[in-house]
Amino acid sequence: MAATWIKPLHVNKGKTIAQTITDRTDYAENPEKTRQGELVTDYQCDPFTVDTEFLLSKQQYADITGRTQGRRDILAYHVRQSFKPGEVTPELANKLGYELAMRFTRGRHAFIVATHTDRLHVHSHIVFNSTSLDSTAKFQNPIRSNKIIRRISDQICAENGLSIIENPKSSKGKNYGKWLGDKKEPSWREKIETLICEVLAQKPADFEAFLKLMAAANCEVKRSKHISLRLPGQKSFIRLRSLKSNYTEDAIREIISGRRAAPMKPKRTTMIPEQSRRVNLLIDIQNSIKAQNSPGYAQWSKVFNLKTAASTLIFLQENGLDDIDKLNEKAQQAKNDFNGINTRIQNIDARLKDISALQKHIGAYSKTRDIYTAYRKSGYSKKFLAEHEDDITAHRAAKNHFDSLGLEKLPTINKLKTEYGELLGEKKKLYGEYHPSRKKMQDILSAQQNVRQILNLRDTEKTKETERS
Repeated sequence: MAATWIKPLHVNKGKTIAQTITDRTDYAENPEKTRQGELVTDYQCDPFTVDTEFLLSKQQYADITGRTQGRRDILAYHVRQSFKPGEVTPELANKLGYELAMRFTRGRHAFIVATHTDRLHVHSHIVFNSTSLDSTAKFQNPIRSNKIIRRISDQICAENGLSIIENPKSSKGKNYGKWLGDKKEPSWREKIETLICEVLAQKPADFEAFLKLMAAANCEVKRSKHISLRLPGQKSFIRLRSLKSNYTEDAIREIISGRRAAPMKPKRTTMIPEQSRRVNLLIDIQNSIKAQNSPGYAQWSKVFNLKTAASTLIFLQENGLDDIDKLNEKAQQAKNDFNGINTRIQNIDARLKDISALQKHIGAYSKTRDIYTAYRKSGYSKKFLAEHEDDITAHRAAKNHFDSLGLEKLPTINKLKTEYGELLGEKKKLYGEYHPSRKKMQDILSAQQNVRQILNLRDTEKTKETERS
């Protein structure tokens, strides 16, 4: 049973575009809900810098198209896909969410899929950029998009043997969590793991004492090559070795002997790989409602901004951008370089499309030439036209296409194939330059934005000091 909806994201009241995007992606990527980021997948973006990438794509869109919508602009789209408790694993849910996002966006928009396991019903949050990958268009949200995306989700679930909601309206008026089964009992594995925690809290002397305490708690113990457990009402035994890492036989023995801590969910810090590190944008703490209402978030933001300012300074020093005019010049140059590559790729795509259409019409023209000649010799007979209407229509369409191109002589198919191959090679080479150029531009633009914000803050502080004096 999969429940799915989609919501457009606008600029939140009292927040900037960057803050709105960051709040939504941070919520989706919450490490406490996604196994420390293990259940986050991405398409054409980096989960660590997805907010920055979405923001920069919108700046590129404005530069390329000259169009802006202000606070009415849709920044991104948020999709949630939830499943019946116990029907899917988090890994499968993440895979299905990725498939849903790919089919709905047709691979034209960057997105992240974050699967949450903090509730009994596994669910995925999909956030995809409203701006297209080439920054030349916006996502055209269709009418009744909720119905469309639910239909795609149902099709994917059916393909994977999962149940679907026959009548989604039946959930109206109910709490979403209750409708999906938040109140249902935990799985047998969860029950056994809970019982193991309770028994270990009694400090058994050894593993044998542990098994006796489990048996005393009405848990049937099966001794064979591998220890298995079964609770009252449970159909089959569950081996200890198949439980989570802290609940296996070896782990329990280590816990009893004091060599391992009692079962707890580890809180690991997600490390950003070296190759994924980029220049982040500073958080506008002064205008952040979240920072004003949460001292903890405000303190975290200050530390984050200090680290970001330091990394920005290092970036500027390493690239010799120690002058604001030089930084602005390099930023504009980086934008021009990237837009130039992007424009060349678009021009090649357009030419490839033209070549394909021309090849199609040349083939049709050659196949129908004799028939059209006979039609002309018949005095444009209506009877002949009725018998060969498709061929004659195709011949005329090809002739009209040639006339629209102003071709005096048709190129050969072999010549078109050669040009097509050369263009594909050039496009492949450009794609090799596309991503490094985009990353360079994003880093410089982020550094430029950070410098502007720092200088603005300094100007603001000076103004306040002047007013006080």
